[in-house]
Amino acid sequence: MCQGEGSSGSRFPGRGIEKHSMANTDRVNLANLTIVLHKPRLAENIGAAARAARNMGLGRLLVVQPEDLDQERMLKMATGPSAALIHQLRVYDDLATALGGFQYIVGTTARLGGAYRQSPLPPREMAQQLVAISQRNQVALLFGPENWGLTNEELALCHALVTIPTADFRSLNLAQAVLVVAYEIFLARADLPPRFIPRLANSFELEAMYAELQETLMKINYIGHQNPELWMMRIRRFFSRHGLRAAEVQVVRGICRQIDWYVRRRLLQKS
Repeated sequence: MCQGEGSSGSRFPGRGIEKHSMANTDRVNLANLTIVLHKPRLAENIGAAARAARNMGLGRLLVVQPEDLDQERMLKMATGPSAALIHQLRVYDDLATALGGFQYIVGTTARLGGAYRQSPLPPREMAQQLVAISQRNQVALLFGPENWGLTNEELALCHALVTIPTADFRSLNLAQAVLVVAYEIFLARADLPPRFIPRLANSFELEAMYAELQETLMKINYIGHQNPELWMMRIRRFFSRHGLRAAEVQVVRGICRQIDWYVRRRLLQKS
């Protein structure tokens, strides 16, 4: 197992992904997908999730703040080729750091409604969208703890949400959820020739932009000082729908700095 770096590093180099085979551009590029388990409670569940991922051609697994990393118990569930995912497992202490190098993050949720859980997609529709996105971008498929799932703050890091339709009992085993999502991704085909989606800004770049944008909008009283994160969700959704490249992130941050300079200049003139 590998301990994750504390910074963006070169875990999954963004520019290296374009070296993968691009022949089947009508399918999801599985080489650019990673299963991310946040705060998994049981070692057996990590192993079963690794097996489910490997069944569907996914070869990378990352865990954040796991409660139990007993390798023997993980390997009891991750048999055969899926054992490689356990031996190459990356472990992180912080979710934002773990997700920093990804250009697109899909969060899973069973609970719906509220400002943070609007418009989740079923796995099949989400998989279709990943056909184009995954060709040049690293994609994280994020699953929360078995007992309560992802919090609102954790979902705010995601570009899109997915929910698995069920009957009256919505709770799925972690490995079951991984298998359903990975299965739809494995089967996904583009109905039309996939549109070109360039390399997008990664999570580190986006989160720095959102922090600066929030601070600027609060200074000019565009968003309230009470619960500004809720106000920022609309802005996050807007940018997530369109996707920002690294250069465009710098444009937004440059606008923020110019607004800050102008506000400080006006205040000095009045004093």
